[in-house]
Amino acid sequence: MTEIRTPRLILRRWHDDDLAPMAEINADPRVMQWVEGGPVHDLDDTAEAIERWEEEWDDEGFGLFAVELLASGELAGFTGLSVPEFLPEVLPAVAISWRLGSQFWGQGYASEAAQATLEFALQDRGLDRVISIDRIGNQASANVVRKLGMAPDRETTHPVSGHPLRVHAIDLTEYEA
Repeated sequence: MTEIRTPRLILRRWHDDDLAPMAEINADPRVMQWVEGGPVHDLDDTAEAIERWEEEWDDEGFGLFAVELLASGELAGFTGLSVPEFLPEVLPAVAISWRLGSQFWGQGYASEAAQATLEFALQDRGLDRVISIDRIGNQASANVVRKLGMAPDRETTHPVSGHPLRVHAIDLTEYEA
């Protein structure tokens, strides 16, 4: 089982008892305003998503980690790696992403989890390049991307919602510099 510990977090595979807290995060309009055009997700949508994330672990050897607070054991959300099939123009690529409950915002958890995930991607999984895709205007995500040392790669639009997107990238040599 893949698990990463940071000073404040455990990044791990998904457990059955993660469904309800992740569904709460996905049902929060403040969280989802920057995701897939903004619709909230219910318990069934979240269960299907977790199933897909676990399948990606099995198929690709990477996926989205559940992010657990080390001190309390609370599920804060996710961070991890996925193949961004929704945006064919960037393929083949592996993207890093994150989604935390709003009560966990502004505390550095997303940056801490994303940094550990980026190290996992480039050093443990041997990827040469990782991208990040965020909606233009999402300043919180832009701050995490900046802290990861990723450089702008291109601007595009979401093929379904039409929202403007920014793609950032970092390769192994840039990461090691």
